[in-house]
Amino acid sequence: MDQLVFLGTGDAMGVPRLYCDCEVCTEARSGGENRRYRSAVAVECGAEEQFMIDCGPDFRVSMERRGQRFIEHMLITHAHFDHIGGLPEWADACRWLGRRGQMYAPREVVDIILRQYPWLERNLDIHFVDEGIVLARWKIYGWKVNHGKNGYSYAYRLDKPGYAWAYCSDSIDLPPEQRAPLQGLDLLILGTSFYKELAEFSTRSVYDVTEALGLLQEIKPKRTIFTHMSHDIDQRKDYALPKGASFASTGMRVSLG
Repeated sequence: MDQLVFLGTGDAMGVPRLYCDCEVCTEARSGGENRRYRSAVAVECGAEEQFMIDCGPDFRVSMERRGQRFIEHMLITHAHFDHIGGLPEWADACRWLGRRGQMYAPREVVDIILRQYPWLERNLDIHFVDEGIVLARWKIYGWKVNHGKNGYSYAYRLDKPGYAWAYCSDSIDLPPEQRAPLQGLDLLILGTSFYKELAEFSTRSVYDVTEALGLLQEIKPKRTIFTHMSHDIDQRKDYALPKGASFASTGMRVSLG
């Protein structure tokens, strides 16, 4: 059966924060439950077929932790550093192994990536996903979602006969047309940086947990896992989440079917 693996569950800065001595960061610094790499997942479909979603600056660490030397297929949500900072290391691995990576992203995201890393095409084949793609027999549809003060990201819905799930790591205050593809899901992976974020709304970019729970009441996925968590979320606490909702943890595996 296909499996989803959480390689990282942290927000843009990860946990622990370099500067911070809060309880969560202190526990994370000692290798505790709250240690979080930047958000990324792997989809494993049998012994040979797999792909990753996002390639942040903790890509190399994640690969080392998995004992893996190469990944061929990579789907990108948007061109922020915490989601693409590992692309140079991936391309370098492709170079030295003599194998070409296959990168998938919307055209506008590709344009930004190539302005930052114009040499990637020496080692990667780049595929636009604006019309949808199929990876490891998953039919994948992406759409632009509101990322608050940080502009936009893309969410992805992945379908196989009998199972549908979505990955939406960076979004906030989704309007009805952006919520529509999240209907009828068996599993939703949703970014929630804080439990209750107190910052002025205009300065924010990702749902908090309280807002996400309101969204779930509307779209009603069978199961939801929260990711993209800051040092505000303490995995040791009981947040009394409703049935079917939980927080992701590094290395967590979830069956997709």
